[in-house]
Amino acid sequence: MAIFEDLAALSRRDRVRLAVLIAILVIAVTWISLHFVQPGPPRHIVLASGASSGIYNQYALRYKEILAREGVKVDVRMTQGATENLALLLDPKSGVDVAFMQGGVANFPAADELRMLASLYYEPLWIFYRNPQPLTRMNELHGKRIAIGPQGSGTRTLITQLFAANGLSNASGVGRDNTDIVAIGGDDALRALKAGEVDAALFVGGAETPTIQQALRDPLIKLMSLRRADAYARRFPFLTKLNLPLGTIDLALNIPDEDVAMIGTKAMLVAHDGLHPAIVDLLVDAAREIHGHQGYFEGAAEFPGTAQVDIPVSAFADEHRRFGPSYLHRYLPFWLASLAERAIILILPLVVVLVPVLNFLPQFLRWRVRSRIYRWYGELVLLERDVATRKGALPVEKWLQDLDRIELAAEHIHTPASFASEAYTLREHIGLVRRAVLAKAGAAAAAG
Repeated sequence: MAIFEDLAALSRRDRVRLAVLIAILVIAVTWISLHFVQPGPPRHIVLASGASSGIYNQYALRYKEILAREGVKVDVRMTQGATENLALLLDPKSGVDVAFMQGGVANFPAADELRMLASLYYEPLWIFYRNPQPLTRMNELHGKRIAIGPQGSGTRTLITQLFAANGLSNASGVGRDNTDIVAIGGDDALRALKAGEVDAALFVGGAETPTIQQALRDPLIKLMSLRRADAYARRFPFLTKLNLPLGTIDLALNIPDEDVAMIGTKAMLVAHDGLHPAIVDLLVDAAREIHGHQGYFEGAAEFPGTAQVDIPVSAFADEHRRFGPSYLHRYLPFWLASLAERAIILILPLVVVLVPVLNFLPQFLRWRVRSRIYRWYGELVLLERDVATRKGALPVEKWLQDLDRIELAAEHIHTPASFASEAYTLREHIGLVRRAVLAKAGAAAAAG
């Protein structure tokens, strides 16, 4: 091929210089590309869930099953709930990568580095009580004994804020006046309510939670319908007004026996800002599979969502929810697609840089070979001009020595076949100048 002939025509020094230049370009482009290439996705993550009997833990097991299909192992770590999950995410030594959370639990700016991957479903506030007369306002629980969940639970954190706004407790969750705040939740709180040990028990969670289903079916326990539900949604941005219509839970038993106005937040999947984008995509896809159906409060395909609840939304999660998986992930297995994407990010810049370089290389090589010929052309032209214009004493000996030097150099120029005519023309030009020198020397001798 012509390019190999051109390379062969270069001196060893020029070939070394060219090789070094190309190597530097490759190394520089590779080094820059590596700054934009994510390491491969991890094969193991830790997901903080909640209590063993809670809905968070049930969902966590489903995430574990779904991600296992793609070769990602999920270790489920049971906790007291959203508040403990937040603490684990904020602790770099905890090893927790992802956790279930609910709106209204995070504190800022401490949680600024966390990202919501998706909101999953509504988590209503269920206020169950025992009282002869119906209660419709939260502050009507004043002076009662109330179970609001254990320390570390998201339920307690959320309710503490609402009770403080209603004058039922201070900011630390301690009851005011003769209101008694009890730190129990879940099944323990329901048992205490049934036994009359507490007057009210508050839960935050999905309607499918077994504890809530039991409470709804107990004829001695009432569910509070909040007359001021709209006010809570206005006061607390992470809350939403919800409605539980008559008979929604059980049409046969007519549960509930009236429309119930409620408030609720949203359950979220939250992770560190640095969680690998490929794992984010897997979790969002799993959330769509698990939470995309219609529920008691959710419309079909309403979740997972990426509208901000309170924690900032992951840009990767929002992009994936709106546009779906990449082209490679649609048709290739997860790990193969991840590897291919990284390879493209690494190879594409090399192609973009090296293709123009390789296209320009033949021109450079031709210029380099010609420059070795034209260098002597330049000196020869100056000599020819000197021969033509010189008057008086002629330096014939010097001219002939210069011509011998140029001719010797021309004979040692190694050129490919495509440049043979130019090398031959140079030698012909040397002969013409030599004849001109001899002719002028002869004329000068005859005149003398």
